[in-house]
Amino acid sequence: MIEVALAIGFAAVGIATVFCLIRLALGPDTADRVLALDTLVTNAVALIMLLGIAQATAVHFEAALLIAMMGFVGTVAFCKFVLRGDVIE
Repeated sequence: MIEVALAIGFAAVGIATVFCLIRLALGPDTADRVLALDTLVTNAVALIMLLGIAQATAVHFEAALLIAMMGFVGTVAFCKFVLRGDVIE
């Protein structure tokens, strides 16, 4: 039963990743591209978590946590750069 749920989860997150890549490529302005990049980080974390569940290892969860933290910091820095033109004040 868990295999079916994992397969559905992988498919759903894969489709969401494809849609985010399309939004990243065709986004009309910078805000759409920033949101698409942030959502791609979230999708990457979800894929790593699903992989950790599928392989029953705890290493994937730590990697997902690190990627989530780096994605948040990257999004904040990129938004600050877009708004002010400088990251470090």
